[in-house]
Amino acid sequence: MDITSELNKTSGFGNLELLARQVVEGFISGMHKSPFHGFSAEFAEHKIYNPGESTKHIDWKLYAKTDRLYTKRYEEETNLRCHLILDNSSSMHYPEVQKYSLDTLNKISFSALASAAIMNLMKRQRDAVGMSVYSEDYDFYTGEKGSERHHHMLLDQLSSVLNPAFAKASKKTKTYKHLHLIAEKLKRRSLVFLFSDMLQDDLEQEQLFEALQHLKYNKHEVVLFHTYSKEKEYNFEFNNSPRKFVDVESGASINLYADSIRDVYKSAVETYFKNLELQCARYKIKYVPAVIEKGFTPILTSFLVARQKFV
Repeated sequence: MDITSELNKTSGFGNLELLARQVVEGFISGMHKSPFHGFSAEFAEHKIYNPGESTKHIDWKLYAKTDRLYTKRYEEETNLRCHLILDNSSSMHYPEVQKYSLDTLNKISFSALASAAIMNLMKRQRDAVGMSVYSEDYDFYTGEKGSERHHHMLLDQLSSVLNPAFAKASKKTKTYKHLHLIAEKLKRRSLVFLFSDMLQDDLEQEQLFEALQHLKYNKHEVVLFHTYSKEKEYNFEFNNSPRKFVDVESGASINLYADSIRDVYKSAVETYFKNLELQCARYKIKYVPAVIEKGFTPILTSFLVARQKFV
């Protein structure tokens, strides 16, 4: 099946669940090259054996295949609770794309498909997932559940944020305000994933980390997927013809030649990103560059690492 033919049948991804499943299956098939070797064989039914646990549930057949100890898990076990947070401000709809495909993703479509793929992994493990979406307003919230109906409701919500009409609206956001609200709503300890391009001024960044501290204070584990285009937003790869650059949130614009500011721009962005990473380390927040040109393996690997540490 041609994956790209399944895209953009309506306003966004035609079949987000199908695409997420294919992304996950491709990821799992490559896990033999990773530290998770063997984990994919019976992914939905096993967990890594920890020394000191009872040995009666060890799957010896799987041990013979993988040379690693796994125990069988059962539906009644209490699993992980995860909350996905999507920044849906106008800047997340950059770069503008006419038709979504796995080869032409912008920041919001990358975040939506990555979230759907995480949900697919969680569904296999019978974990509970909730979601928040925000732009100027707190657009959507639902608590953590693991039912099939809930899973499809979240997929519908992810598909809705890909509506092309939204990209044409200028919507700013103050991420820190919404994170404080989310911290108040999450009553039970959860693994929290935030997809955001982190385009904040210095004051807002300070307030943002105060909000992330609020989540940490409430005992949640926080992973920041810093979502950006390496080609356009980091390397500033534009040809040197005269261009008008427009802030999609404020509408402010400037005319310039890309070559005239590229070096200064890259230096400023590199400093900003490095400071962001250092701030995350300071507050014990996992920082993961979510580069839209690099695919989903870094996202899903980070999810599995965080999950294993959390449960």
